[in-house]
Amino acid sequence: MRVESLSLNRIVSSNHTICLVGGARVHDDTITSILPLVDQFVAVDGGANHLLAAGISPAAVIGDLDSISLTARATFADLTHHIPEQDTTDFEKALSRVEAPVVLAVGFTGGRMDHTLAVLNVLARYSDRAVVLLDDTDICFVATQGMTRLSSPIGTRMSLMPLAECRVTATGLRWPFEDKQMHPTGFISSSNEVAGDVTIHADGPLLITLPVEFLASAMKAAVRAR
Repeated sequence: MRVESLSLNRIVSSNHTICLVGGARVHDDTITSILPLVDQFVAVDGGANHLLAAGISPAAVIGDLDSISLTARATFADLTHHIPEQDTTDFEKALSRVEAPVVLAVGFTGGRMDHTLAVLNVLARYSDRAVVLLDDTDICFVATQGMTRLSSPIGTRMSLMPLAECRVTATGLRWPFEDKQMHPTGFISSSNEVAGDVTIHADGPLLITLPVEFLASAMKAAVRAR
């Protein structure tokens, strides 16, 4: 087991999709369903327990290791990177040390509310990264700076939630809006619906939420220009 310093050295790097697996609830079929989309898995602390149960060996186990089981700790001992500092969450510890064009993240929502809010805080601060959170019902990602295009069937639920102040124009929705100032304590657009080809212009961290069956579309839309 390696003890990592505070330096943000890359631990895992890929030209393809990497999936971070956290310790919150993960539906039995979720990991199996994304296997064709993922090049490597990275366990984030207790997420190692999920990968062990699924019979998947991660590229690395990253975190402060306060939630990993003794069995998973022993099984993945040579892959473990212990980062004991407490100024960042395990999600941030892992995300900052993984490089990939798109990062999927499962096991980070649907559990404790404070953990979910902390993950959204990280997404807002790492808005230059293409990260897609998913669980058994929903997916969400931060819109690219500038323009994001999405194509989903008419009537698809889509929510636009600002993670900080941003100015947004959204077309192709049942309730479109133009040059609107959005803020977590101000204007939001929850439970909107797709009415055509969706185009979103945003100058800040805007979280887009869709049903999980549109994961492939979300991954494509989340990719940043390189």
